[in-house]
Amino acid sequence: MSKVIAAISTAMAPAGLGVIRLSGDNAIEVASRIFRPASKSRRLTDLPGYSALYGWTFDAEGDIDECVALVFRAPHSYTGENVVELSCHGGLYLLQRTLRAAFAAGAVPAEPGEFTKRAFVNGKVDLTGAEAVMDLISANGRLAAKTALAAREGAIYKKIRSVLDGLTYAAANLSAFVDYPDDDIPELEPEALDEMLKNAEAELKKLIDRFDAGKVVREGIDTVIVGRPNVGKSTLMNLLAGHERSIVTPIAGTTRDIVEETIRLGDVILRLADTAGLRSTDDQVEMIGVQRAKERLERAALVIAVFDGSEPLNDDDIELAEKASRQTSIAVINKSDKGLKIDYKYIESKFKHIVILSAETGEGIEALERAVSEVTGVSALSDTEPLLSTERQRLCVVKCLDAVREARGAIEQSYTLDAVGVCIDDAIEALLELTGERATEAVVNKIFERFCVGK
Repeated sequence: MSKVIAAISTAMAPAGLGVIRLSGDNAIEVASRIFRPASKSRRLTDLPGYSALYGWTFDAEGDIDECVALVFRAPHSYTGENVVELSCHGGLYLLQRTLRAAFAAGAVPAEPGEFTKRAFVNGKVDLTGAEAVMDLISANGRLAAKTALAAREGAIYKKIRSVLDGLTYAAANLSAFVDYPDDDIPELEPEALDEMLKNAEAELKKLIDRFDAGKVVREGIDTVIVGRPNVGKSTLMNLLAGHERSIVTPIAGTTRDIVEETIRLGDVILRLADTAGLRSTDDQVEMIGVQRAKERLERAALVIAVFDGSEPLNDDDIELAEKASRQTSIAVINKSDKGLKIDYKYIESKFKHIVILSAETGEGIEALERAVSEVTGVSALSDTEPLLSTERQRLCVVKCLDAVREARGAIEQSYTLDAVGVCIDDAIEALLELTGERATEAVVNKIFERFCVGK
C-alpha cells in the first residue's frame, strides 16, 4: 500500500487560488479528515472520480478556509493512484496550515517530483514524458510550450518506439536464426537488414541534429552585441529590451562595462550583453571595458555585430568583421534611416546573415527576428516534431546511433550474424534506457531530483 504524500502544488506566493495535492491509496480518507462538505448529506469518501465538493478545510483549532475538493480515483489520475486536490484561497498561511493539517491526518511530505515519479512508476507516463513536465513548467515561449506539450503527450516516445520496434524485430529474427540453425527459419537478408538499420540511423540522426536548436528554444542563447563606438549598440539593446537598459549619448565610449538583459525575440530567448565600443583607447576605464567586450565576444554563442550603415567602414569595423564572421553571427547594418554609405559587398563577403535596420525607429526588427531564428536553427523546427529535451536523452540516442552504425559496419564487412546481433542489442538497450523501461534507479532518482515539490 502506497503511503499518502501531500504538498502545495502551486507557487509559494500569494495568489487568488492555491492547491494542496494528496496522492496514495488512502488519499481520499486522509483528505476527508480535514475537509467538511457544505452539504451534510455528502461525504468525500463516497465521491466518484472526476467529481468535486464545496466545503471547508479544518484542523484541531477550527476552520481554516473555504475549499473545493476534487477527487480522482485510481487508476484514472495523474499519479495512477487515488488523488485529492484541495483548492483554497492562495494565501501562504492558509495553504501551509492546510498542509500541516494533512500531515496531522496521516499524510507525509512529498519529495521533489514525487507525484510525477509515481506517475512514471505506475505506467502513466514514460521517462521522456516525465522530463517534459518540467519543460512545460519552465516554457518561456510558444514554441517551447508546444514542443514540451508534444513530448508530455508522447511525441518522443512514439518516435523512439517506432525505431525500437524495427530494431527489436531484427534482433528477434537474428536470434532465432543463430540459436536454432537446424530449424526452418528464413535468414534475414543482409540487404533488408541494412536498409532497416539505415532508416533507423536517419531517424536517430534527425533527433540529434535538432537537439541544439531545441535547447535554444528551451534555455535561450548567450548573445553579445558588439561594434565600434556610436554604431547604435545601446540603442539596439534598448529596442530589444523594450525599455532604456543602456545609456545612450552622442559621446563615443559611453558604455564602459557590460550591460545584460534577457529578452524574447520571436521564439528565441536571447541572454543579451551590450558591450563597450571596440576601439583603441588610452582611457584606462574604457580600456578595461574594451577588453571585457573582446572576452565576451570570444565566448558568446551568438554574435550580433553592429555596423553604422551611414558611414564607410573603418579599421575597427573590419577587425570586428574578421573576428565575428568566424563565429555564429549576424551582421546588423544600423541607421538605415540616415541612408547607406557602408560597403555592403564587403559585409556580404563575411556574413551569411545580414540585417538592415534602424534601431532608432525600430524599422527592420522583424528581419532581425527572422535572422536569429534561422541562424540558431529554430526556424527549421516544427512544434509537432519530437525534440530531445535533456542531455541524458541525447546521450542515449548517440549511444544507439553508434551501435546502429557498428551493426551496419559489421554487415558491410561480412561479420557473423552474432556480431551484428550484439550491436543491435546495444542499440535497443540504449533506447530502453531513454524511455525508462530499463533505466537504473539512480538515473530515475537523478531525473526527479530537479523537479519542484508538489509536481
